[in-house]
Amino acid sequence: MPESSPETHVIDFRAAEQLLAARDPRGAIRLLDSVISAHPENTAARLLRARAFFLAAQLRPAELEFQIVLEREPDNAFAHFALGRTLERAGRSEEALRHFRLAAALDPRPDYIEAARFAQDTGDGDGERGPGPANGDQ
Repeated sequence: MPESSPETHVIDFRAAEQLLAARDPRGAIRLLDSVISAHPENTAARLLRARAFFLAAQLRPAELEFQIVLEREPDNAFAHFALGRTLERAGRSEEALRHFRLAAALDPRPDYIEAARFAQDTGDGDGERGPGPANGDQ
C-alpha cells in the first residue's frame, strides 16, 4: 500500500467528493477518515465528512462534525443550516430552529429563510409580539 502524502490526501478528498455526488457516503467517509487523521485542522474535509455522515443517516457523528466546523467558522451559514437539518432529522426541532435562524441571518437564501420560519407564527407567542413598544403613531 502506498504511503500517505499530502498529494494522496488531496486525491482522497477529491475522490470523496465524487463518491458523495454519486450517493456513496460510506465510501466517502472511508476516504475522509484518513485525510482527517492526517490533517485534523482541515475544515473542508470535516464539512464534507459531516455531509457524508448525514447522507449515511449517521446523525450523531454528523452533528459532532458540524459542531467542530462551527467552532472554527461560527459564521458558516451552510454548516448552521446542515446542523439544523441534522438536528431536525434527529427529532430535535427546537435546537434545529436556532441553527436555521442563524443560517438565515448569515445568508438570506430562500431555503435558509424558509427553514428558519421567520414569516410564520410558530405557536410560541413570537408572532403576537410586535417589533417593539407601541409608539403612539397608530
